[in-house]
This record gives sequence, C-alpha cells and structure tokens, in this order.
Amino acid sequence: MVLKEVPADNLTRPLGRNEVIGLLFRLTIFGAVTYFTIKWMVDAIDPTRNQKVEAQKQAEKLMRQIGVKNVKLSEYEMSIAAHLVDPLSMQITWRDIAGLDEVITELKETVILPVQKRHLFQNSRLLQPPKGVLLYGPPGCGKTLIAKATAKEAGFRFINLQPSTLTDKWYGESQKLAAAVFSLALKLQPSIIFIDEIDSFLRNRSTSDHEATAMMKAQFMSLWDGLDTDHHCQVIIMGATNRPQDLDSAILRRMPTRFHINQPSVRQREQILRLILDNESVDSAVDLREVARETEGFSGSDLREMCRDAALLCVRDFVHHHSDSVTEETIRPIAQTDLQTAVSKMKQTKTAGGQGALLHAALD
Repeated sequence: MVLKEVPADNLTRPLGRNEVIGLLFRLTIFGAVTYFTIKWMVDAIDPTRNQKVEAQKQAEKLMRQIGVKNVKLSEYEMSIAAHLVDPLSMQITWRDIAGLDEVITELKETVILPVQKRHLFQNSRLLQPPKGVLLYGPPGCGKTLIAKATAKEAGFRFINLQPSTLTDKWYGESQKLAAAVFSLALKLQPSIIFIDEIDSFLRNRSTSDHEATAMMKAQFMSLWDGLDTDHHCQVIIMGATNRPQDLDSAILRRMPTRFHINQPSVRQREQILRLILDNESVDSAVDLREVARETEGFSGSDLREMCRDAALLCVRDFVHHHSDSVTEETIRPIAQTDLQTAVSKMKQTKTAGGQGALLHAALD
C-alpha cells in the first residue's frame, strides 16, 4: 500500500470562502440535529416537562402578585405555587353569602380571630386556630364560597389544591409533591390549603388501594400531623365534601372543626333570593317570601339558576315584542309570574335529575 504524500502547503493553507461556508453549514445541521434529538429524548422521558415549565412561570407571576419576596422555592414547591390564589383578587366576601350567618360567626371566632388578634392568644395552645376545618353538606349550598370568603376576610394565602397536582408517573414523586404542599404553606403562612371534594382524594383506605396512592395518603397525613409540632403555625387545611361518610376516619380526626352546610330553610332561601336580586330590576309587587315557600329543597345554586331563568324571560319578551318604532330599549322588571315560571322549570329539571339518579342506582 502506497501512501500519498500530502504537500506541506495544503496543511497550512487557509480555508477558502466556500469551504468555510460548507463547514459552518455542516456544523449548523449537526447542532440542530443534536438539539432536537436531545429535546425529543427529554420529552419522551418526561412528557409533562412543558407543563412544569409553564407552572413555574405561573407560580413566579403569582408570587409577585401576592407580594412574596426573598423566598426561595424548590421545583416541587413551584408546581404547587401555580395553584395559589391572591386574596386581594378574590371577589367573594361575607356580604356575598346569605343565610349562613351562624356558620360565618363561628368561623370568625374560631379561625379568623386567633389570627387577626394573635397577641391575645399567643400564650395559649388551646386557643390557636384549628389545623383542619371540614365543610360538608349537599352540593350547591355554599361550601366553596365560605372557604374563599374566609381566605379573603382573614387575608390568608389560598392554595387551591387539586388531587391531580399530586399525581406523577414516577415512583416517589407524589410524596415529594405532598411534602411541598406543606413546606410552601409554611413559607407563605398564614395560609389555607383548600381541597374541594376532599372525599375523592382522602377517602377510606383499603387493601385494594394502589401502593403509590396509599403512600401519598400516608405522607399527606403524616405531614398534616407535623403542623401540630409548632402551635404557632398558621396553616389551616379546609376541605369541602358532600360525602363525609366516605372520608377516612384518620382524616376526620384531623378536622375537628366541622360545619354542616345544609339545604337552606324558608327564611334562608328568602335571604338568598334578596341577595341574588339585589342589583336586578325587580317589580315592586314581587313577594319573595312566597317564592321562598315554593322552592322547598332548592340549594343556593338552584335559586341563582332559577333567578337567571326569570331574568331571561324578560329578555325574551323584549326581543319578541320589540319593534323599530320603539325609541327606548328597556327591558321590563322581573315579575312574580317570571319567578313562578322559573320555579316550575327548575322543579322539572330536579325531578328529571332525581329519576336519572334512581335509574343509575337501579342499573348498578
């Protein structure tokens, strides 16, 4: 084999213009292929990476809004912080809740007062706010509204915790996220960790539970008890459910303060109707007490939907009878007949819903 001798001039000769362009082009292609290959591999390994990045951006924005500075958060705490709610941005106050005066008064005395008048209770462990508050009762009766109003009136940082936030495909990650919930709440205290439909997250434990789910529940309850080590800790866990019988007994033990938000009585329904129709155009002849008597079994959300239907009837009448000769476009006030029609419609809807539930139960 004969090796061809390379002239020494070729080794020291500078590259030509075309050769430089070709080299840069090949380096660019190689870099792009390498970048997209690595990105594809990272996305294949962790498909939720983009969501985590967006969550971190959202968390940083929320932290600036609520005025939290010089607080370093871990990656897991950032994921939880994306579900923060700024108390100043909440529009719900005690004035927006009607018919639950007794519950509101007790919440003010047991939860808000020990925080706002902390100097009065700092020497007593018995008079500290409860670590757990359970709101239970039928759906649509104001449980979530009360939790938001409590955070608003007390000035608490509000973490709207969703069970899906704590689930992860990797072994052990759910436990780290559960730990981040409490570590974040401690850094932001006073704070409320609110879990809506808590029965779906912390239901009765059984041997059929998946190992990862069982470990996450155990971690959550262990950290929850850890809050008691510091009796000055201002972190409250509030849960709302319409199925308290499905909650684990260990969870009920950790929520000693419980409020039953039941279906409103006649007097409460009248108060709710007055609040809903307060800023609406209502005929002076409307008898809300009579309407309250006709709406037996209605929840607060049912009453709101009923009033919305009554207001829509006024709009429909205006649209159907409107003519070009009318100079003023005014919608008539809500009349008694509108409310009665809306009550009848809502009763039919509730009856259909009840029949569907009975059919579903029979099929099961």
